[in-house]
Amino acid sequence: VQLVESGGGLVQAGDSPRLSCAASARTFSSLGMGWLRQAPGKAREFLGLNVCSVGNTYYADSVKGRFTVSRDNAKNTMYLQMNALKPEDTAVYYCAASLLPYAISPTGNPGQYAYWGQGTQVTVSS
Repeated sequence: VQLVESGGGLVQAGDSPRLSCAASARTFSSLGMGWLRQAPGKAREFLGLNVCSVGNTYYADSVKGRFTVSRDNAKNTMYLQMNALKPEDTAVYYCAASLLPYAISPTGNPGQYAYWGQGTQVTVSS
């Protein structure tokens, strides 16, 4: 499984960009997929995950109501819609995937994902 993120860049506080994660997988709809981010000097932080296309979606409390995870199985792509960005949202954003969707959880460590994208930088200016 190969994952490629896009959609990052320099944005203004209050902007609402959308990140994309394109996956090369014949069984995309059954993958467990998540979004995480890592700010300089900080640990990788869970943002949201979709268990599989017919499964539940979970969010970190820090972004619940502001970020939305979705997926388009026809395009083998997962999205992260981010609303009302703040300077503290500045980080490298990663998508990740697991072939065991029901084995991943919002409280699991990043090692629960077997596949990672290269990351996309999001910088929010005030």
